[in-house]
Amino acid sequence: MLQKEAVQDQLGKIPRPADWMARIKSLWKKGTDALRKGTTVMFLKWGLLLFLVGVMLGRAAILSDLYPFALPFFAAVLAWKKERALLAAVAVIAGTAWGLTFNIPYVLAGLLLFLLFYRVAQYIGANRKWTLPAAVFFASLTSRVVVTGVGGAAMTQYHWFMATIEAGLALMLTMIFLQSLPLLGARKKQRALKNEEIICFIILLASVMTGAIGWVIYGLGAEHVLARYLVLLFALVGGAAIGSTVGVVTGLVLSLAAVANLYYMSLLAFAGLLGGLLKEGKKLGVSMGLLVGTALIALYGNGMNNAAITVMESGVAVLLFLLTPKALTDYMGKYIPGTMEHSNEQQRYLRKIRDVTASRVEKFSDLFQTLSASFSSPEDRYQQMDDEGEGDRFLADITSNTCQKCFRKERCWVERFDTTYDVMNSIMTDIEQTDKVESRTYERLNRHCIYPDRIVRAMKEQWEPHEIRRLYARQMEESRNLVADQLQGVSEVMGAFAKEIQKEKEAHHYQEEQIYAALFDAGLNIEQVDIFNLSPRDVHIEIELGNGMNHEEAEKLIAPMLSGILSDHIIVEVIDDTASENRVTFASAKTYVVDTGSATVAQGGAWISGDNYAAMQLGFGKFAVAISDGMGNGHRAHRESSETLELLQNILKSGIDEGVAIQSMNSLLSLRADDEMFSTLDLTIIDLQTADSNFLKIGSMPSFVKRKERVFSIEAGNLPMGIVSEANFEMKQERLQDEDILVMMSDGLFDGARWIENKEWWMKRLIREIESVDPQIIADVLLEEVMRMSEGGIADDMTVVVAKVRRNTPKWATIPMGRWVQPFAKNA
Repeated sequence: MLQKEAVQDQLGKIPRPADWMARIKSLWKKGTDALRKGTTVMFLKWGLLLFLVGVMLGRAAILSDLYPFALPFFAAVLAWKKERALLAAVAVIAGTAWGLTFNIPYVLAGLLLFLLFYRVAQYIGANRKWTLPAAVFFASLTSRVVVTGVGGAAMTQYHWFMATIEAGLALMLTMIFLQSLPLLGARKKQRALKNEEIICFIILLASVMTGAIGWVIYGLGAEHVLARYLVLLFALVGGAAIGSTVGVVTGLVLSLAAVANLYYMSLLAFAGLLGGLLKEGKKLGVSMGLLVGTALIALYGNGMNNAAITVMESGVAVLLFLLTPKALTDYMGKYIPGTMEHSNEQQRYLRKIRDVTASRVEKFSDLFQTLSASFSSPEDRYQQMDDEGEGDRFLADITSNTCQKCFRKERCWVERFDTTYDVMNSIMTDIEQTDKVESRTYERLNRHCIYPDRIVRAMKEQWEPHEIRRLYARQMEESRNLVADQLQGVSEVMGAFAKEIQKEKEAHHYQEEQIYAALFDAGLNIEQVDIFNLSPRDVHIEIELGNGMNHEEAEKLIAPMLSGILSDHIIVEVIDDTASENRVTFASAKTYVVDTGSATVAQGGAWISGDNYAAMQLGFGKFAVAISDGMGNGHRAHRESSETLELLQNILKSGIDEGVAIQSMNSLLSLRADDEMFSTLDLTIIDLQTADSNFLKIGSMPSFVKRKERVFSIEAGNLPMGIVSEANFEMKQERLQDEDILVMMSDGLFDGARWIENKEWWMKRLIREIESVDPQIIADVLLEEVMRMSEGGIADDMTVVVAKVRRNTPKWATIPMGRWVQPFAKNA
């Protein structure tokens, strides 16, 4: 038995195949990471890549008689990374010594003369923009003249011409290398390359390839293989435009190096074009483009003699291309505009900016939250201001001026504390309630204290300052609570705004193409489709109309088609009809819409009414109807109610909760209480998606809802705004239904029929008997009926607002799009 367990233990220690695979993957990942890190350190940090480029440029030549690459490379490195200048000088000298030994004197002389000219130019303060290229030009030209003269040869017209051409090429290469060499280093900032930078970089790579001219492996030219490999890489990353451009530039540089390579310009350009057109086929598609282009150009250019060699060179380039890791092409794609990798990199950058912005907004939200907490008081901090603690403080102030100087204080406040406290508290209560001391209470004090008059006089003298302090403390506490509520509201709005910022705009390229194809196949002439949001019930699409299309067709045809495609009710939201742009915005329609009607009349038939009303779209999918009645009549009442509604509208549109909005307006009006100007508020907020409604009534009349043949009221009994420093309002909630009619009115209309005993019952019957469902007709009939019942007199301002909630039905029937579009995937 023990032997069996031992065997099982030994078997348990043997790794399973899955464990082996996990270990192999872990070791492979560690090895590749270490190799990548080591390669980066060796080539970039130590400068091996820069050294190899310098060696190849040192042995590069044009037409076997011009050597303009070494000196510009050294000058560009000196300007880019001064600490690498010595490495660059050693690299170009080594490259020259490798294949062009006879050119070493020219290179050495050129380097020394360049340093001399460059220092002189810096010393005299020449323009730095042209100092480096000019120094290269004169150093290249002078070195040819000096070395030729020292060698005893005469400078013929041909020598002067070639030296000038070489110096001119060196000047241009200097400017090219200044833009392209930094791309060989580690880039700290991710940004797209300009077209000029891409071309300069290709010229640099092609110049390096010219250093490989003459390298032949099994009959295959190294520069040909490398050039085609380069075209394959850029065709895969950048498509046909970049691939053909790389082919033209590379072929041009190689043909300048050797006239026999002239036909390579057309070969590489055609191969890059075909490969870019087939980039959707990934590496195999691009490779097929190169092979087809190579075969065609080889047969056309040199006949069948060199066709086999040309195809073999392309085959080797394709093999290297297929072995290239995807990480390299992804890295290249980040810097080439128009590629998916560049788009993803831009999205990543924008997401980072969004996150930073949202983080800052959240910090402000937290700041306001903290400030709100600092202003708000704990639950037990503010109670009734006449509680025991406040009374004790008042009695302490009285006794400090009276009992402390009495010889009997020990007897009263130590031996008979309860009795003394009860008597003093009774006196304080009498003064608070009646402003005098009852005779029975005074007699108790007289029996207990030898100085009763002093106690009573002190209490009466101190009571008014005590009341003022208590009122001030209450106002301070109420102000603190108001500020806390407002800061809390701002914090919530900013927190919601931060979440909106963090919502990433998705790319909808596939859906845009799908909608464009569907509309185009249906015979509609459109130019462009831009999708901004495809969330259910929150669609936002902009379409640019083509010639012959107008806004009427957009409403009657495009919107119904989009409704069929998206399975959503789409309508024309905003029309931008300008001379330069013909764009139409389509958006999801709300489930419900609100139609309103109103009627108002001022007291005695005057022009100015103290009532004001508003029906406003708040955004956030909500609709608000409000009536405000300023106390009294005329200009002042009109101003108060108008300012109340304007403030309400601005606060609600900012997204602050309606409760905080009401408290803010109440505080504003309470500050004007000395003018005895108050306002009532009747507010209804309707959610247009669900028809859920909130009713807030501050000193206002009941509202009535007519649902088919039934009429019911919604009411609350609260004081008008501004009468008390803190508005205590009750919010009623009710879900309205399709075809419900809401009637809101001011007190002048509700109380207008003076001879009616039960006004609420009479108003319900009146609303029920109105046959029309038009809100404006209902408002007019109600106002006329009340005025008729009051015998034509207008004793007060009268206002009625009627809102009808109805389901939003499409104006135009949805057009099924099954003929033109496949099932639409919003998250594709």
